Amino acid sequence: MPPTPPPTPPPTEWPLPKLNIRVEDLAHPGAAIFFDTVHPTTALRAAVLASFEWLYATPACAPTNVLSILLVLRPMEGVAHTFGSHSEKEIHFSLDHIVNSASRARAEILGVLVHEVVHCYQHNAGPPRRAHRGVADFVRLHADLAPPHWKRAVNPGDTWDAGYQTTAYFLEWLDDQGAGTVRALNATLQGVDYEEAVFERLAGAPVRELWRRPTSYNPVYV
Repeated sequence: MPPTPPPTPPPTEWPLPKLNIRVEDLAHPGAAIFFDTVHPTTALRAAVLASFEWLYATPACAPTNVLSILLVLRPMEGVAHTFGSHSEKEIHFSLDHIVNSASRARAEILGVLVHEVVHCYQHNAGPPRRAHRGVADFVRLHADLAPPHWKRAVNPGDTWDAGYQTTAYFLEWLDDQGAGTVRALNATLQGVDYEEAVFERLAGAPVRELWRRPTSYNPVYV
């Protein structure tokens, strides 16, 4: 008997792209884990909607250039990466990483997909590449898909744009100070060169000062 298809999702006003998948090695154990734990259409759709929700205020603000997203599952080093043209994006996801994350496969697969799909939609006209990753993990954090090893504590030598969890938790704190700050930050990067002064306009202080403020976010400075 074929597997039961997922329920038809409710209609949405967000501009959803065409979603495709390619598996380069069906015999790989990571492929079996993937299909046993998630439905690709449902997982990718949820990742797209999470990206829209946390980067754009309304469907009218969301970019419409992304027409398709292709998820490629293949054996490779690392975790995942995203590339593509203005309208067609590809996410390559490591089957080896899925095997290595088998004990929490569903949460890890969904979290990685959210992170990578954000890269399909965020405006990225110049900030440090690590900051882009931090924005992606900010969305992953708010999708309640943070992995168990993430910690709010930072090292004294870290900077706000260290990327990944460090930047994600900093952006969460910043967003808590003024709702929609991360959306506003993303919006300001559309078609313009990045400069750190954008933080002063959005949050009232230079980003380096915001990073060093004694807060419950950053126990290093408490």
